[in-house]
Amino acid sequence: DDELQTDGNRSGHLQNGLSPTNEEVIRLIAARLAEIGDQFDKDIQGRVVNDLVQHFRNESLSNEEVMRHMSRVLGELVRSIPSDMEQERAKLVLAMHLAKKIMKTVPSLFLRVYNTTVNYMNQQFHDYIADMVS
Repeated sequence: DDELQTDGNRSGHLQNGLSPTNEEVIRLIAARLAEIGDQFDKDIQGRVVNDLVQHFRNESLSNEEVMRHMSRVLGELVRSIPSDMEQERAKLVLAMHLAKKIMKTVPSLFLRVYNTTVNYMNQQFHDYIADMVS
């Protein structure tokens, strides 16, 4: 009953407290967010990424200052999003997408970008993410 499957998953048991149904919902949400991110990738200009890279590189700026700048950039970008998309969803996807682009552009910033983005998402979108999952 409690044996591992060849893929490392436990047979028919809950993992991380999520039922298989919730895991599927999370996969569907993630897939939709990835689709939205792909569309944003086409729309985001390189200057936006380069501007954020400069802020992340500036070690004299605190993470809070970088997060405030990220928030301003997201606010500007979200104005160009179709009005039928939920603003919080758009900002969440944009934050993840910008982080990905910055990390791909300057891999040495990976840790700072990752930590700052996760902190930003926890501060700004915690309730929204929890509502999406439930």
